[in-house]
Amino acid sequence: MIKVLLADDQALVRAGFKALLDAQPDMTVVAEASDGAEAVRLAAQHRPDVVLMDIRMPGMDGLTATRQMPEGPRIIILTTFELDEYVFEALRGGASGFLVKDTEPAELIQAVRVVAAGDALLSPSVTRRLIAEYASRAKEPVAAAGLDQLTEREREVLALVGTGMTNDEIAAKLFMSPATAKTHVSRAMMKLHARDRAQLVVIAYESGLVKPGWL
Repeated sequence: MIKVLLADDQALVRAGFKALLDAQPDMTVVAEASDGAEAVRLAAQHRPDVVLMDIRMPGMDGLTATRQMPEGPRIIILTTFELDEYVFEALRGGASGFLVKDTEPAELIQAVRVVAAGDALLSPSVTRRLIAEYASRAKEPVAAAGLDQLTEREREVLALVGTGMTNDEIAAKLFMSPATAKTHVSRAMMKLHARDRAQLVVIAYESGLVKPGWL
C-alpha cells in the first residue's frame, strides 16, 4: 500500500486528490497539510511514501518544506505552470519531479506509482525546458562529488540522462540493451549519491556535462 501525504492550502484541492487516491486499491492518504511546516511535521509523524506538495502555500512554501523533509518520502511538486521559477530549485532540494495541477486523474495516479517505485517523474520535454531556463542564468558549472569516479561510459550515459532521455532512448543511441543502460544509470546514481533520476539531471547540468545548445 502506497501511503500519501497531501500538502495544499486549498481544502477543495486536497479533497479532490484524497477522493481520487483513496479510491485506488494500492493507495491511501495518511495525512493532509495546509502549509509547508505542517507537511514537514506530518511527514515525520506518518512516514508517507509519497508527498504531493503544492509549491506555493502561505507561511512555509513547498520549496522550503521540500528541503526540510525527513529522509524517506519521495516528493512530487504540484505547480500551476511547468516552468514555475521554483520547480528547478525544488528538484535541487530533493523533489522527485512535478505535475501541473490540471493533469489528468490517470496521470496523477500513475505519477504516484512511478515515484513510489523509486523513479523520477520528469518528461523529456519538461526536462529540456527546465534546463534551458536554468542555463539562461549562466551559472558556472560545479564539480559534483564523485564525478571523477564515473567511467567514461557512465559519464556519457549521465549526460544523456541530463538531456531528458529515457533508458530505452539512451540504449538506442549508444547501441546497447535497455538493461545495460539501466545498469549504467544505477551505477552513476550510486557513485554520485543521487536519490533518483531527477537529481542526476541536476548534477549533469551543474557539472557541465550538459550544456546549453545540446537540447
